[in-house]
Amino acid sequence: MKFLDNLLDDREEQAYALLRIVTGFLFIWHGTQKLMNYPVEFPYPLNPLMYTAGAIEMVGGVLVMIGLFTRPTAFICSGTMAAAYWMAHGMNNVFPIINRGELAALFCFAFLFIAVRGAGIWSLDKSQA
Repeated sequence: MKFLDNLLDDREEQAYALLRIVTGFLFIWHGTQKLMNYPVEFPYPLNPLMYTAGAIEMVGGVLVMIGLFTRPTAFICSGTMAAAYWMAHGMNNVFPIINRGELAALFCFAFLFIAVRGAGIWSLDKSQA
């Protein structure tokens, strides 16, 4: 394991930046699906709450990805996913594998970690860190 240790030593900042960027990038597409039916059509009719969630997903995903206003944006995204989990998935069953809420739960805690950790390197907020 010495090779792996040598390879991964001192890569925490880069790995975290990639986590932030990829999490934001993936989140964007949930918003575009709701608001623009892109890249695939959203399967349910939207109500005002879903439009709000779509806007948070699209705008929040962009801001987290580029690292601008990262902490407050990630905190809002985390809360949105917590609400999505309990309102859309957890009402009938608490187990994510049964209620298909794994993605909402994972986004919730990834964004919570990003909110706590801040933007890090490769971000527009870096000068404020």
